[in-house]
Amino acid sequence: MGVPEGILALLDAGPRHGYGLKLAFEAATGGGWSLNVGQVYGALQRLERDGLVAFDGEEDGRKSYAMTERGRKRLEQWLLDEPVRRDGTGRDELAMKVLLSRATEAADVRRVLARQRDATMSTLQGLTRQKASEEHGGSLEQLVHLDRRILHCRAELDWLDLVEQRLDDRADDGRGSA
Repeated sequence: MGVPEGILALLDAGPRHGYGLKLAFEAATGGGWSLNVGQVYGALQRLERDGLVAFDGEEDGRKSYAMTERGRKRLEQWLLDEPVRRDGTGRDELAMKVLLSRATEAADVRRVLARQRDATMSTLQGLTRQKASEEHGGSLEQLVHLDRRILHCRAELDWLDLVEQRLDDRADDGRGSA
């Protein structure tokens, strides 16, 4: 998701000014994505240029914007017709560290795995404590964001275990160094 799509989603409820959009965006994402006002106004300018929003007036020196019909169609297209694709082709720094440490003598691959496991576990524990403290009083947005981050940590720990198992299997087969 980009900032423009988030702004369109927020404008679906009615016209808003830039700073109000910034605050609403941060609240809607449970604080998981903070914006600076420049990002918001830059996105509004592009959206206006593309006919997706229109100037809706000014009050107290603040320009207000409303979504156009074209903007509504774009928002619906983004929400319903453009699922997030996870094809795994993106670069991943952790995978590169593991693979490069195995391919070189710069660091022992098992130490890299152990250090990452410790760091990820520490992050997971902190997020789990935070979730427990917000479980009954936190906003749905905060909890959804925390759940996602917790599950990413768990997946990373599973992946680290799998990498270590693959290294063990290769060492046992005599097909590679660990």
